[in-house]
Parts: sequence; C-alpha cells; structure tokens
Amino acid sequence: MIILKDDSSTSSLKGLSPTESMILNAIEKSKIRYEYNNLKEIAFELKVRERITMNSRLLNSSAATFATFPNSSFNPYYWIKTMNGYRLRAGRRPSAAIKDVFENSYLYSFECVTTVVLIYYKSILDTIRPEYFDRLYSPMLIWGHNFNDAMYMVTYEGIDNIPGDVFYFSNPDYEDPIWMGENAVLLEKDQYFGHGIGIVTHDKMVEALNTLRKMNAVKSAFLLNQTTRLDFTELYKYS
Repeated sequence: MIILKDDSSTSSLKGLSPTESMILNAIEKSKIRYEYNNLKEIAFELKVRERITMNSRLLNSSAATFATFPNSSFNPYYWIKTMNGYRLRAGRRPSAAIKDVFENSYLYSFECVTTVVLIYYKSILDTIRPEYFDRLYSPMLIWGHNFNDAMYMVTYEGIDNIPGDVFYFSNPDYEDPIWMGENAVLLEKDQYFGHGIGIVTHDKMVEALNTLRKMNAVKSAFLLNQTTRLDFTELYKYS
C-alpha cells in the first residue's frame, strides 16, 4: 500500500520502465503501508531498486568469482587489502572504484555479503551525482559488513517480496562456514541472485545450499524471515 502525503496519485508517474512498473505494482499490492512525501520520492526508490536488480544481473554474468577473504582479490590500482577489508587508495575516487568492479570484474573475487554492498554502492552511484557519491563514501572500506555509515542499509523482521530487497537463506548444517548461508537479491517473483550460486528460484537456492552441508546433515537450508534494504528516504536527500 502506498500513501502519498501530498495527496497525489501514482497514476501520474509516467515513463516508467517495465522493471519499475513491476516494482511499483509490488509495493502497491503490499499489506504494509509505504509512505512518501511526493511522487519524486517514490520515483527515486523505483529507480534505485531497478538498478539493484540490473546490477545483480550484471554481476551474475560477469567474470567476478566467489571467494573467502584470504583468497579474495580487488583491483590493486584502486584497493589495498587490509585486515578488515579492502581500503580505497588515497587519491582514487570512490565512484571510479565502484565502476571498476563492474567494468573489470575479472580482477575481483569476493563473497555474498560483499556482493550486496557492491551492488548497493553501484545502484546508488547510478542514481545520484558522482560528486555527491564521492563525498558520501570517502573514505571507503569494503568487505562483508564493513561499509560506510551513509550506506543507510536496514534489516528488519518480515518479508514483503519487493524486487530489490535482499533476503538471507540460512544453512544451519553447513560444512564450510562460508556456506552458512547466502544473501540473495530478489529480482522478480521467485527469482533470486546469490553470488556463487547464480540466479535461481527459492527451491533451487535451498537445494544448492543443501549440497553444501556437512555429512549426515539433518537440517535443510531455509529462507530466514527477514529483509534487508536501503533506507531510500535517507538516500533521496542526495538525489
């Protein structure tokens, strides 16, 4: 359900892409109240969510590989590997470094949490001015849950199935800790992107994780009842 505080109507939104229209439809059909100040604010969210799905697909088809931190790699022209993650080199622009992940993906290998962070950074960059992005996200350190506070990433209990949301498939009987679960971006109805697994349905994601359990495992992987997404209202201030 969408509530527009200025009493306008989403029917006034023109020129939406098919993906944006799909996302808008999902939000409108939700039982949760989503409040916006005006149409520009919801249009911004639709654009960022669209970019999240598109950048997920780009990474899926890229040469970037899955790796644990000891075996990971980032382009050394932009990044220095530290104990806590990859730190952007002095004098390098965050916007250029994030673009490089997608343009020279063969130089990168990382795990699924880092994948989500990179997708978020790229999707924000695609929707705000590069100079704003560089100001917001400098200095920059990336790996796992290490990211700039201005990312405005939030996680809450419950699932609403809006494309661009990120979900977690837990794998309690994992063999290798790197496969204790998979962070996955919802691209469209029952289509998830998880780095290292690919674009699959809910059932196929569970099936893939179940092949990565310890011997004699009895607990199946499952979709955790939580959602991670960007705080679009905060990010809109920089649009």
